[in-house]
Amino acid sequence: MRPLPEVPSAAAPSGGEQAGAALVEHYPRLVRLGYLVLPPSLGSHRRVLKAHALAQRCLLSGRRAGHRDVPVPRGPGGSTAPDPSYARARVRVLRAALAAGRPRRGPRLVRPPLLPLVWGLRLFPHSGGSDGLALENALSALTGSARAAHALRGLEGLADAEVRRVLAAAGVKDPHAALAAAEGVPAPYALLGSPEFDPCSLQARPPDLLRRRQYAKAALAAVAALLVCGALLGLPGHGWGRDGRTASAYTHDAAVRQALDPGRLSRVSAGFWHTSPRTDFTAWPTRGDRTGDTGLLRRALAVWARPDGAARISTTPETPIGPPMGAPQLLYAGEVGRAAVVLFYDGLRVVRYAEPRDAGRAEGVALDFARVDGADPASSAALIVARAGDRIRYLTAPWVTAVAVRDLLAPDGAARPLARRPDGVTAALTSPVTAHDCRAWEAVELHEGPAVRLMADLGELAPARLTSGPPGAAHDVAGRAERDSWARTACLLPAVRSHGVRSVNSWQFAEQQLPEGNGSARWLCTRAETWRGTGSRVLAQFQGPSAPDVATGGPPGAVAARAEDSPACGVRDPRVLAGVLWKSQGGRWYVLAAGSEQFASLTASGGVRGRSDGRLLAVPARAGDRARLNGTLTDGSRVGGLR
Repeated sequence: MRPLPEVPSAAAPSGGEQAGAALVEHYPRLVRLGYLVLPPSLGSHRRVLKAHALAQRCLLSGRRAGHRDVPVPRGPGGSTAPDPSYARARVRVLRAALAAGRPRRGPRLVRPPLLPLVWGLRLFPHSGGSDGLALENALSALTGSARAAHALRGLEGLADAEVRRVLAAAGVKDPHAALAAAEGVPAPYALLGSPEFDPCSLQARPPDLLRRRQYAKAALAAVAALLVCGALLGLPGHGWGRDGRTASAYTHDAAVRQALDPGRLSRVSAGFWHTSPRTDFTAWPTRGDRTGDTGLLRRALAVWARPDGAARISTTPETPIGPPMGAPQLLYAGEVGRAAVVLFYDGLRVVRYAEPRDAGRAEGVALDFARVDGADPASSAALIVARAGDRIRYLTAPWVTAVAVRDLLAPDGAARPLARRPDGVTAALTSPVTAHDCRAWEAVELHEGPAVRLMADLGELAPARLTSGPPGAAHDVAGRAERDSWARTACLLPAVRSHGVRSVNSWQFAEQQLPEGNGSARWLCTRAETWRGTGSRVLAQFQGPSAPDVATGGPPGAVAARAEDSPACGVRDPRVLAGVLWKSQGGRWYVLAAGSEQFASLTASGGVRGRSDGRLLAVPARAGDRARLNGTLTDGSRVGGLR
């Protein structure tokens, strides 16, 4: 995408009306800029709506502030650059997008934007290829100011000096550092103008329709509970008081007071799991060297009940952060590294409280929430008890007999043992989620008798279980072939990072002989399931042939299609259809497509036309061609490709 053309501007300073005209003219570019700067952890749907809301609010703020809020940009030699109204709107968008990406300290009442609102649909830009996914992963690893610097360079075409000036006007404290961080993005600038990063050209899909009625019922119940709580809070009582950190208005209820009493915590004996009717977090014993520290436990419960501004809070998506509804179970209380850590479980959530050991508590405390309801023996086998920089430690379940570390990118390599303390805390290992590139991906192997589970850190309290196999028959990763496929899939895991993922299953649904004798390619579908049930993510991969002397499984697979909140590639809808534009070694282009075993025939239309009486398709094409895929199932019904 080229930089904005120079448009002569009026000599007089521009006001709200000229800013509004600039916003209307360049609205798509402002929205795209906000979309690129907003944190990818918001998810495509929320980023799209947020980017439009930021751009639309710029018009109102511009009319209120006039021309005084942002300095007029300067061109070469100090001359006034053309179109200052657009430049001011651009700085306001950057300032708002950067503010939206900063972590909040403690709970805060946030006024949601009135517009735009979307009900009953999920919006996301068009899917791209592996280059777009690589750029998305690279941007997600940057800070907001570095993403802004990259967008100003690539999307706006600004020189470095002008980029620094715009960043400073947007409130970035160190523009030089932001530019230096943006240097590490390897993707070409042209990708910033691709449809994958265009929040004005969108696809729409419905959410999980079966759960909508459940949500409506839950909303009615929540409203009723709120009315009851409001009536109770209106009764005479003591309120929060000066000691509100350890007591709140709801503690008039004796059951709630007991929930905040360290002496009432549920504690499980070391051998209970042997005879427990359930094998999940309820069978975890209480462990750690500070389980008897009443002061530490009281502080942890108090912060959970009423976090103050010093508490750094993180949650998995759609996880409530409210206080416990009864006495929670104490899983762990002890010292891990430079922090004192407490882990609670209340039947729905695992809550981690951490306070620094050496600096008193002046640095503030951390409070992390993760939803883990419906856990089974595999998904309750470990938790991440400590995270410091790029190093993490696990706390393993009592039924885990051994722990090892395996680099997913080295399928031929042997797993190395990982030491554990008597209380179940492992030695530190490197977390792959903070890496700026994908040269290694360390996952842990948990041995439970004959079973060996493969778990990966995705930036949350509960690691995700990695499996292989078709829907309904997923199993733990085993054997060289399955490790090979995961070696070429692991670098795609950042696409589901910090998304409340419970498990990721990857399975091969087709193998295709490539035209011109170029070998064979594998088609895989990777589906990430969440703890909350909604928000699943699906990636269809094309894994071309790799050199036979490559020690690893080969280069990462190319993302042929992706979907969010879709039943595709899962137990409810195991079918999948995807395609790519592929270039042979001889330089000729083809549209390749493959469907799962439910497909009887495939057709391509649009820029490329072709048909296959089978579930594999190869049609000659030209560079840049776009095809629309459809398939006929064995029962005669027609379906489209994964989107």
